[in-house]
Amino acid sequence: MVRIAVLGGGPGGYVAAIRCAQLGAEVTLIERDKLGGTCLNRGCIPSKVLKTTAEHLEMVKRAAEFGIGLTGEARVNMEALLNRKERILQVERRGIEGLLKKNGVAWIRGEGRVTSPDEAVVREADGGEMPLKWDRLIIATGSRPASLSGLPFDGKDIISSDDALSIKEIPRSILIVGGGVIGCEFASIFSSLGSRVIIVEALDRLLPLPSVDEACSKTLHREMKKRKIQIYTAMIVDHVEKGGEGLKVTLSPSPFGDFPVPKKASPVALEAEKVLVCVGRAPNTADLGLDLAGVSVDAKGWIQVNEKLEASTPSVYAIGDVLGPEKVMLAHVASMEGIVAAENCMGGDRRMDYTAVPGAIFTSPEVANVGLTETQARERGIEVRAETVLFRTNSKAHVLGEIAGQAKVVADRQTSRILGVHMVGPHVTDLIAEGTLAVQMGCTVNELAQTIHAHPTLPEVMLETAYKILERPVHG
Repeated sequence: MVRIAVLGGGPGGYVAAIRCAQLGAEVTLIERDKLGGTCLNRGCIPSKVLKTTAEHLEMVKRAAEFGIGLTGEARVNMEALLNRKERILQVERRGIEGLLKKNGVAWIRGEGRVTSPDEAVVREADGGEMPLKWDRLIIATGSRPASLSGLPFDGKDIISSDDALSIKEIPRSILIVGGGVIGCEFASIFSSLGSRVIIVEALDRLLPLPSVDEACSKTLHREMKKRKIQIYTAMIVDHVEKGGEGLKVTLSPSPFGDFPVPKKASPVALEAEKVLVCVGRAPNTADLGLDLAGVSVDAKGWIQVNEKLEASTPSVYAIGDVLGPEKVMLAHVASMEGIVAAENCMGGDRRMDYTAVPGAIFTSPEVANVGLTETQARERGIEVRAETVLFRTNSKAHVLGEIAGQAKVVADRQTSRILGVHMVGPHVTDLIAEGTLAVQMGCTVNELAQTIHAHPTLPEVMLETAYKILERPVHG
Protein backbone atom coordinates (compact mmCIF):
# COMPACT_ATOMS: atom_id res chain seq x y z
CA MET A 1 0.00 0.00 0.00
CA VAL A 2 1.29 3.46 -0.95
CA ARG A 3 2.06 5.62 2.09
CA ILE A 4 1.19 9.27 1.60
CA ALA A 5 1.89 12.09 4.02
CA VAL A 6 0.12 15.41 3.68
CA LEU A 7 1.52 18.49 5.41
CA GLY A 8 -1.31 20.93 6.06
CA GLY A 9 -5.03 20.46 6.71
CA GLY A 10 -6.49 23.36 4.75
CA PRO A 11 -8.83 23.17 1.74
CA GLY A 12 -6.00 21.76 -0.37
CA GLY A 13 -4.48 19.37 2.16
CA TYR A 14 -7.58 17.71 3.57
CA VAL A 15 -9.14 17.28 0.11
CA ALA A 16 -5.90 15.74 -1.17
CA ALA A 17 -5.78 13.40 1.83
CA ILE A 18 -9.36 12.24 1.29
CA ARG A 19 -8.84 11.66 -2.44
CA CYS A 20 -5.64 9.67 -1.80
CA ALA A 21 -7.50 7.51 0.70
CA GLN A 22 -10.34 6.95 -1.77
CA LEU A 23 -7.76 5.66 -4.24
CA GLY A 24 -6.44 3.14 -1.74
CA ALA A 25 -3.48 4.85 -0.10
CA GLU A 26 -2.49 4.80 3.55
CA VAL A 27 -2.75 8.51 4.36
CA THR A 28 -1.48 10.57 7.27
CA LEU A 29 -2.44 14.24 7.52
CA ILE A 30 -0.30 16.50 9.70
CA GLU A 31 -1.75 19.85 10.80
CA ARG A 32 -0.11 22.00 13.45
CA ASP A 33 -3.14 24.20 14.04
CA LYS A 34 -6.85 23.72 13.45
CA LEU A 35 -8.29 21.77 10.54
CA GLY A 36 -9.50 23.93 7.68
CA GLY A 37 -6.39 26.07 7.27
CA THR A 38 -6.46 29.79 6.59
CA CYS A 39 -9.70 29.60 4.61
CA LEU A 40 -11.82 28.20 7.40
CA ASN A 41 -10.12 29.73 10.42
CA ARG A 42 -8.64 33.06 9.31
CA GLY A 43 -9.98 33.82 5.86
CA CYS A 44 -12.89 32.88 3.62
CA ILE A 45 -15.40 31.70 6.19
CA PRO A 46 -14.92 34.07 9.16
CA SER A 47 -14.76 37.07 6.84
CA LYS A 48 -18.06 36.02 5.25
CA VAL A 49 -19.63 35.68 8.71
CA LEU A 50 -18.67 39.32 9.36
CA LYS A 51 -19.83 40.36 5.89
CA THR A 52 -23.21 38.69 6.38
CA THR A 53 -23.77 40.62 9.61
CA ALA A 54 -22.65 43.82 7.88
CA GLU A 55 -25.14 43.21 5.05
CA HIS A 56 -27.99 42.51 7.47
CA LEU A 57 -27.17 45.72 9.31
CA GLU A 58 -27.28 47.65 6.03
CA MET A 59 -30.68 46.14 5.22
CA VAL A 60 -32.05 47.01 8.66
CA LYS A 61 -30.98 50.60 8.10
CA ARG A 62 -32.86 50.54 4.77
CA ALA A 63 -35.98 48.98 6.33
CA ALA A 64 -38.22 51.94 5.50
CA GLU A 65 -37.33 51.56 1.83
CA PHE A 66 -38.88 48.09 1.92
CA GLY A 67 -42.01 49.17 3.77
CA ILE A 68 -40.85 48.14 7.24
CA GLY A 69 -41.21 50.46 10.21
CA LEU A 70 -38.63 50.14 13.01
CA THR A 71 -38.01 52.03 16.21
CA GLY A 72 -34.64 52.51 17.83
CA GLU A 73 -31.16 52.26 16.35
CA ALA A 74 -29.69 49.04 15.01
CA ARG A 75 -26.16 48.33 16.18
CA VAL A 76 -23.75 45.41 16.20
CA ASN A 77 -23.17 43.28 19.28
CA MET A 78 -19.57 42.28 18.64
CA GLU A 79 -19.50 39.65 21.38
CA ALA A 80 -22.52 37.91 19.86
CA LEU A 81 -21.07 38.24 16.36
CA LEU A 82 -17.73 36.70 17.36
CA ASN A 83 -19.52 33.92 19.22
CA ARG A 84 -21.57 33.15 16.12
CA LYS A 85 -18.41 33.12 14.04
CA GLU A 86 -16.74 30.63 16.38
CA ARG A 87 -19.81 28.36 16.44
CA ILE A 88 -19.82 28.19 12.65
CA LEU A 89 -16.08 27.48 12.51
CA GLN A 90 -16.41 24.70 15.09
CA VAL A 91 -19.20 23.04 13.10
CA GLU A 92 -17.09 23.21 9.94
CA ARG A 93 -13.97 21.86 11.67
CA ARG A 94 -15.92 18.96 13.14
CA GLY A 95 -17.26 18.27 9.67
CA ILE A 96 -13.74 18.02 8.22
CA GLU A 97 -12.62 15.80 11.09
CA GLY A 98 -15.59 13.53 10.40
CA LEU A 99 -14.73 13.34 6.69
CA LEU A 100 -11.14 12.35 7.48
CA LYS A 101 -12.34 9.63 9.85
CA LYS A 102 -14.93 8.36 7.38
CA ASN A 103 -12.25 8.00 4.70
CA GLY A 104 -9.68 6.38 6.98
CA VAL A 105 -7.24 9.29 7.03
CA ALA A 106 -5.04 9.45 10.13
CA TRP A 107 -4.82 12.99 11.48
CA ILE A 108 -1.90 14.01 13.68
CA ARG A 109 -2.02 17.35 15.47
CA GLY A 110 1.54 18.56 15.28
CA GLU A 111 4.24 20.24 13.24
CA GLY A 112 5.77 18.21 10.43
CA ARG A 113 9.32 18.59 9.18
CA VAL A 114 11.03 16.69 6.38
CA THR A 115 14.19 14.90 7.51
CA SER A 116 15.08 12.90 4.38
CA PRO A 117 13.74 12.14 0.89
CA ASP A 118 11.28 9.60 2.34
CA GLU A 119 10.78 10.51 5.98
CA ALA A 120 9.45 13.29 8.19
CA VAL A 121 9.28 13.86 11.89
CA VAL A 122 6.14 15.16 13.57
CA ARG A 123 6.45 17.23 16.71
CA GLU A 124 3.16 16.65 18.48
CA ALA A 125 1.24 19.09 20.62
CA ASP A 126 2.53 17.48 23.83
CA GLY A 127 6.15 18.00 22.74
CA GLY A 128 6.83 14.43 21.72
CA GLU A 129 8.27 13.53 18.32
CA MET A 130 7.14 10.79 15.98
CA PRO A 131 8.94 9.61 12.83
CA LEU A 132 6.79 9.17 9.73
CA LYS A 133 7.82 7.24 6.62
CA TRP A 134 6.25 8.16 3.30
CA ASP A 135 6.34 7.10 -0.35
CA ARG A 136 4.72 10.33 -1.55
CA LEU A 137 4.53 13.71 0.14
CA ILE A 138 2.00 16.48 -0.54
CA ILE A 139 2.93 19.90 0.84
CA ALA A 140 -0.07 22.12 1.57
CA THR A 141 1.20 24.36 4.36
CA GLY A 142 -0.39 27.54 2.99
CA SER A 143 0.56 31.14 3.61
CA ARG A 144 0.27 33.95 6.15
CA PRO A 145 -0.31 37.71 5.92
CA ALA A 146 2.70 39.56 4.55
CA SER A 147 3.93 42.56 6.50
CA LEU A 148 5.77 45.73 5.50
CA SER A 149 9.11 46.63 7.07
CA GLY A 150 7.85 50.06 8.09
CA LEU A 151 4.51 48.73 9.37
CA PRO A 152 5.21 45.72 11.60
CA PHE A 153 2.13 44.04 13.06
CA ASP A 154 1.57 44.69 16.75
CA GLY A 155 -1.94 43.22 16.96
CA LYS A 156 -3.30 46.46 18.44
CA ASP A 157 -2.70 49.56 16.33
CA ILE A 158 -1.20 48.01 13.20
CA ILE A 159 -3.09 44.82 12.49
CA SER A 160 -3.19 41.97 9.99
CA SER A 161 -6.22 40.39 8.35
CA ASP A 162 -5.97 37.66 11.01
CA ASP A 163 -6.27 40.28 13.75
CA ALA A 164 -9.17 42.02 12.00
CA LEU A 165 -11.30 38.88 12.10
CA SER A 166 -11.18 38.78 15.90
CA ILE A 167 -11.45 42.48 16.64
CA LYS A 168 -13.58 43.04 19.75
CA GLU A 169 -14.66 46.62 19.06
CA ILE A 170 -15.46 48.30 15.78
CA PRO A 171 -12.86 51.07 15.35
CA ARG A 172 -14.09 54.62 14.80
CA SER A 173 -11.73 54.81 11.85
CA ILE A 174 -9.47 52.39 10.03
CA LEU A 175 -6.90 52.94 7.29
CA ILE A 176 -6.41 49.92 5.04
CA VAL A 177 -3.06 49.55 3.29
CA GLY A 178 -3.75 47.68 0.07
CA GLY A 179 -6.71 47.94 -2.29
CA GLY A 180 -6.60 44.35 -3.44
CA VAL A 181 -9.13 41.62 -2.72
CA ILE A 182 -8.61 41.38 1.04
CA GLY A 183 -8.31 45.12 1.57
CA CYS A 184 -11.47 45.92 -0.40
CA GLU A 185 -13.46 43.18 1.34
CA PHE A 186 -12.51 44.52 4.77
CA ALA A 187 -13.27 48.08 3.61
CA SER A 188 -16.83 47.03 2.77
CA ILE A 189 -17.25 45.16 6.07
CA PHE A 190 -15.93 47.89 8.36
CA SER A 191 -17.78 50.62 6.49
CA SER A 192 -21.08 48.78 6.94
CA LEU A 193 -20.31 48.14 10.62
CA GLY A 194 -19.83 51.86 11.22
CA SER A 195 -16.13 52.67 10.79
CA ARG A 196 -14.78 55.59 8.80
CA VAL A 197 -12.69 53.77 6.20
CA ILE A 198 -9.67 54.87 4.19
CA ILE A 199 -8.03 52.72 1.49
CA VAL A 200 -4.48 53.35 0.28
CA GLU A 201 -3.44 51.47 -2.87
CA ALA A 202 0.02 51.73 -4.46
CA LEU A 203 -1.25 51.07 -7.99
CA ASP A 204 -3.65 53.21 -9.98
CA ARG A 205 -6.93 51.35 -9.33
CA LEU A 206 -8.72 49.21 -6.81
CA LEU A 207 -8.42 45.45 -7.41
CA PRO A 208 -5.36 45.95 -9.65
CA LEU A 209 -5.32 42.32 -10.77
CA PRO A 210 -4.95 41.23 -14.41
CA SER A 211 -7.97 38.95 -13.98
CA VAL A 212 -10.28 41.80 -12.86
CA ASP A 213 -11.88 43.83 -15.63
CA GLU A 214 -11.02 47.53 -15.34
CA ALA A 215 -14.68 48.51 -15.63
CA CYS A 216 -15.45 46.39 -12.56
CA SER A 217 -12.73 48.23 -10.63
CA LYS A 218 -14.20 51.58 -11.68
CA THR A 219 -17.70 50.57 -10.61
CA LEU A 220 -16.48 49.35 -7.23
CA HIS A 221 -14.51 52.59 -6.76
CA ARG A 222 -17.62 54.65 -7.53
CA GLU A 223 -19.85 52.65 -5.19
CA MET A 224 -17.30 52.78 -2.37
CA LYS A 225 -17.09 56.55 -2.68
CA LYS A 226 -20.89 56.68 -2.37
CA ARG A 227 -20.44 54.84 0.93
CA LYS A 228 -18.07 57.62 2.09
CA ILE A 229 -14.97 55.41 1.85
CA GLN A 230 -11.90 57.55 1.17
CA ILE A 231 -9.72 56.07 -1.55
CA TYR A 232 -6.14 57.03 -2.37
CA THR A 233 -4.72 55.23 -5.40
CA ALA A 234 -1.15 55.58 -6.67
CA MET A 235 -0.13 56.38 -3.08
CA ILE A 236 1.84 54.55 -0.39
CA VAL A 237 2.10 54.89 3.38
CA ASP A 238 5.31 56.79 4.06
CA HIS A 239 5.25 56.57 7.85
CA VAL A 240 2.96 56.12 10.85
CA GLU A 241 3.25 57.65 14.29
CA LYS A 242 1.13 57.91 17.41
CA GLY A 243 -1.21 60.87 17.72
CA GLY A 244 -4.58 62.27 16.72
CA GLU A 245 -7.30 59.59 16.64
CA GLY A 246 -4.64 57.10 17.56
CA LEU A 247 -2.31 57.12 14.59
CA LYS A 248 -1.03 59.82 12.25
CA VAL A 249 -0.40 58.45 8.79
CA THR A 250 1.53 60.21 6.04
CA LEU A 251 1.07 59.20 2.41
CA SER A 252 3.38 59.90 -0.50
CA PRO A 253 3.18 59.22 -4.26
CA SER A 254 3.73 55.60 -5.21
CA PRO A 255 6.98 54.61 -6.93
CA PHE A 256 5.30 51.49 -8.32
CA GLY A 257 3.64 51.10 -11.69
CA ASP A 258 3.98 52.91 -15.01
CA PHE A 259 1.12 55.34 -14.42
CA PRO A 260 1.78 59.10 -14.34
CA VAL A 261 2.54 60.55 -10.91
CA PRO A 262 2.70 64.33 -10.39
CA LYS A 263 6.32 65.35 -9.80
CA LYS A 264 5.36 67.85 -7.11
CA ALA A 265 2.63 65.83 -5.43
CA SER A 266 2.39 66.82 -1.79
CA PRO A 267 2.34 64.28 1.04
CA VAL A 268 -1.12 63.58 2.47
CA ALA A 269 -1.62 63.58 6.25
CA LEU A 270 -4.39 61.39 7.66
CA GLU A 271 -5.52 60.10 11.04
CA ALA A 272 -6.98 56.72 11.94
CA GLU A 273 -7.59 54.66 15.04
CA LYS A 274 -6.12 51.55 13.42
CA VAL A 275 -4.08 50.58 10.37
CA LEU A 276 -4.91 47.30 8.65
CA VAL A 277 -2.15 46.00 6.37
CA CYS A 278 -3.38 43.88 3.44
CA VAL A 279 -0.45 43.69 1.02
CA GLY A 280 -0.41 40.03 0.07
CA ARG A 281 0.73 36.76 1.54
CA ALA A 282 4.01 35.08 2.53
CA PRO A 283 4.69 31.31 2.20
CA ASN A 284 4.73 28.89 5.12
CA THR A 285 7.73 26.98 3.82
CA ALA A 286 10.51 27.99 6.21
CA ASP A 287 11.78 25.30 8.60
CA LEU A 288 10.01 22.50 6.72
CA GLY A 289 13.34 20.89 5.80
CA LEU A 290 12.49 21.00 2.10
CA ASP A 291 16.17 21.06 1.15
CA LEU A 292 16.58 17.63 2.76
CA ALA A 293 14.06 16.27 0.25
CA GLY A 294 15.61 18.20 -2.65
CA VAL A 295 12.61 20.48 -3.05
CA SER A 296 13.38 23.78 -4.80
CA VAL A 297 11.84 27.10 -3.78
CA ASP A 298 12.27 30.51 -5.35
CA ALA A 299 13.88 33.53 -3.69
CA LYS A 300 10.71 34.29 -1.73
CA GLY A 301 10.14 30.72 -0.56
CA TRP A 302 7.37 29.68 -2.97
CA ILE A 303 7.59 26.05 -4.11
CA GLN A 304 8.14 25.41 -7.80
CA VAL A 305 6.05 22.68 -9.48
CA ASN A 306 5.24 21.39 -12.96
CA GLU A 307 1.81 20.93 -14.56
CA LYS A 308 1.32 17.71 -12.60
CA LEU A 309 2.08 19.66 -9.39
CA GLU A 310 5.31 17.71 -8.87
CA ALA A 311 8.10 19.55 -7.10
CA SER A 312 11.75 19.17 -8.12
CA THR A 313 11.74 15.83 -6.31
CA PRO A 314 9.37 13.46 -8.19
CA SER A 315 7.90 11.93 -5.02
CA VAL A 316 6.96 15.35 -3.62
CA TYR A 317 3.94 17.39 -4.69
CA ALA A 318 2.86 20.88 -3.61
CA ILE A 319 -0.55 22.54 -3.75
CA GLY A 320 -2.35 25.67 -2.63
CA ASP A 321 -0.88 28.94 -1.46
CA VAL A 322 2.69 27.55 -1.15
CA LEU A 323 2.82 27.73 -4.96
CA GLY A 324 2.63 31.52 -4.75
CA PRO A 325 1.10 34.22 -6.94
CA GLU A 326 2.40 32.68 -10.17
CA LYS A 327 -0.45 30.20 -9.73
CA VAL A 328 -3.87 31.13 -8.32
CA MET A 329 -4.02 31.56 -4.53
CA LEU A 330 -7.65 30.67 -3.88
CA ALA A 331 -9.19 28.02 -1.64
CA HIS A 332 -11.23 26.40 -4.40
CA VAL A 333 -8.13 26.20 -6.59
CA ALA A 334 -6.21 24.54 -3.76
CA SER A 335 -8.94 21.91 -3.48
CA MET A 336 -8.75 21.10 -7.19
CA GLU A 337 -4.96 21.05 -7.01
CA GLY A 338 -5.33 18.62 -4.12
CA ILE A 339 -7.40 16.26 -6.26
CA VAL A 340 -4.96 16.51 -9.19
CA ALA A 341 -1.92 15.91 -6.93
CA ALA A 342 -3.63 13.01 -5.17
CA GLU A 343 -4.50 11.24 -8.40
CA ASN A 344 -0.97 11.75 -9.72
CA CYS A 345 0.43 10.39 -6.45
CA MET A 346 -1.53 7.23 -7.15
CA GLY A 347 -0.26 6.77 -10.70
CA GLY A 348 -2.48 9.19 -12.58
CA ASP A 349 -1.40 11.57 -15.33
CA ARG A 350 -3.46 14.71 -14.73
CA ARG A 351 -2.42 18.27 -15.51
CA MET A 352 -3.73 21.21 -13.53
CA ASP A 353 -5.78 23.50 -15.75
CA TYR A 354 -6.18 27.13 -14.67
CA THR A 355 -8.21 28.22 -17.72
CA ALA A 356 -11.61 28.48 -16.02
CA VAL A 357 -10.93 29.60 -12.46
CA PRO A 358 -13.72 31.73 -10.97
CA GLY A 359 -12.74 34.70 -8.86
CA ALA A 360 -15.19 35.75 -6.15
CA ILE A 361 -14.61 39.05 -4.34
CA PHE A 362 -17.02 39.72 -1.49
CA THR A 363 -17.12 43.49 -1.54
CA SER A 364 -20.23 45.68 -1.63
CA PRO A 365 -21.15 45.33 -4.45
CA GLU A 366 -19.58 41.96 -5.14
CA VAL A 367 -17.10 41.38 -7.98
CA ALA A 368 -16.65 38.10 -9.86
CA ASN A 369 -14.75 36.97 -12.91
CA VAL A 370 -13.68 33.96 -14.93
CA GLY A 371 -11.56 33.55 -18.04
CA LEU A 372 -9.94 36.30 -20.07
CA THR A 373 -10.64 40.00 -19.75
CA GLU A 374 -11.20 41.95 -22.93
CA THR A 375 -7.69 43.41 -22.57
CA GLN A 376 -6.07 40.00 -22.09
CA ALA A 377 -7.87 38.56 -25.11
CA ARG A 378 -6.76 41.41 -27.35
CA GLU A 379 -3.18 41.09 -26.08
CA ARG A 380 -3.28 37.46 -27.27
CA GLY A 381 -4.26 38.62 -30.73
CA ILE A 382 -7.84 37.40 -30.47
CA GLU A 383 -10.49 39.40 -32.31
CA VAL A 384 -13.14 39.79 -29.64
CA ARG A 385 -16.72 40.91 -29.25
CA ALA A 386 -17.53 42.12 -25.75
CA GLU A 387 -20.79 43.58 -24.50
CA THR A 388 -22.02 44.82 -21.15
CA VAL A 389 -25.50 44.89 -19.61
CA LEU A 390 -26.31 46.95 -16.52
CA PHE A 391 -28.04 45.34 -13.55
CA ARG A 392 -30.47 48.28 -13.50
CA THR A 393 -32.13 46.62 -16.53
CA ASN A 394 -32.84 43.49 -14.45
CA SER A 395 -36.18 43.20 -12.64
CA LYS A 396 -34.86 41.10 -9.75
CA ALA A 397 -32.13 43.66 -9.06
CA HIS A 398 -34.83 46.31 -8.60
CA VAL A 399 -36.79 43.99 -6.31
CA LEU A 400 -33.66 43.52 -4.19
CA GLY A 401 -32.90 47.22 -4.23
CA GLU A 402 -29.43 46.52 -5.62
CA ILE A 403 -29.15 47.92 -9.12
CA ALA A 404 -25.50 49.02 -9.18
CA GLY A 405 -23.15 47.07 -11.43
CA GLN A 406 -22.98 45.26 -14.72
CA ALA A 407 -22.14 42.00 -16.44
CA LYS A 408 -19.74 41.69 -19.37
CA VAL A 409 -19.27 38.70 -21.65
CA VAL A 410 -16.10 38.49 -23.74
CA ALA A 411 -16.38 36.26 -26.82
CA ASP A 412 -14.21 35.27 -29.79
CA ARG A 413 -15.66 37.15 -32.73
CA GLN A 414 -14.75 34.38 -35.18
CA THR A 415 -16.00 31.32 -33.27
CA SER A 416 -18.51 32.96 -30.88
CA ARG A 417 -16.89 30.97 -28.05
CA ILE A 418 -17.19 32.63 -24.62
CA LEU A 419 -13.70 33.53 -23.38
CA GLY A 420 -14.53 35.38 -20.17
CA VAL A 421 -17.29 36.72 -17.95
CA HIS A 422 -16.82 39.73 -15.66
CA MET A 423 -19.39 41.00 -13.20
CA VAL A 424 -19.88 43.54 -10.46
CA GLY A 425 -23.21 43.71 -8.67
CA PRO A 426 -25.67 41.78 -6.48
CA HIS A 427 -24.83 38.13 -5.76
CA VAL A 428 -22.37 37.91 -8.66
CA THR A 429 -20.15 35.55 -6.64
CA ASP A 430 -23.00 33.06 -7.10
CA LEU A 431 -23.83 34.06 -10.67
CA ILE A 432 -20.26 33.45 -11.87
CA ALA A 433 -20.87 29.69 -11.71
CA GLU A 434 -22.77 29.87 -15.01
CA GLY A 435 -19.97 31.84 -16.59
CA THR A 436 -17.39 29.36 -15.30
CA LEU A 437 -19.28 26.43 -16.83
CA ALA A 438 -19.58 28.36 -20.10
CA VAL A 439 -15.81 28.99 -20.26
CA GLN A 440 -14.95 25.45 -19.12
CA MET A 441 -17.21 23.78 -21.70
CA GLY A 442 -16.34 26.12 -24.57
CA CYS A 443 -19.93 27.36 -24.75
CA THR A 444 -20.81 29.76 -27.56
CA VAL A 445 -22.80 32.95 -27.21
CA ASN A 446 -25.60 31.43 -29.30
CA GLU A 447 -25.80 28.42 -26.96
CA LEU A 448 -26.09 30.78 -23.99
CA ALA A 449 -28.80 32.77 -25.78
CA GLN A 450 -30.75 29.57 -26.46
CA THR A 451 -30.72 28.61 -22.78
CA ILE A 452 -33.96 29.55 -21.01
CA HIS A 453 -33.35 31.50 -17.79
CA ALA A 454 -35.97 31.69 -15.06
CA HIS A 455 -37.73 35.02 -14.50
CA PRO A 456 -37.43 37.11 -12.44
CA THR A 457 -33.84 36.19 -11.53
CA LEU A 458 -30.46 37.84 -11.56
CA PRO A 459 -28.95 35.29 -14.03
CA GLU A 460 -31.13 36.83 -16.74
CA VAL A 461 -28.38 39.42 -17.04
CA MET A 462 -26.23 36.70 -18.65
CA LEU A 463 -28.98 35.93 -21.16
CA GLU A 464 -29.40 39.61 -22.00
CA THR A 465 -25.65 40.03 -22.51
CA ALA A 466 -25.66 37.12 -24.96
CA TYR A 467 -28.56 38.72 -26.84
CA LYS A 468 -26.61 41.98 -27.01
CA ILE A 469 -23.53 40.29 -28.49
CA LEU A 470 -25.80 38.71 -31.11
CA GLU A 471 -27.12 42.23 -31.85
CA ARG A 472 -30.67 41.46 -30.80
CA PRO A 473 -30.96 42.89 -27.29
CA VAL A 474 -34.33 42.83 -25.59
CA HIS A 475 -33.78 44.73 -22.33
CA GLY A 476 -30.06 45.60 -22.29
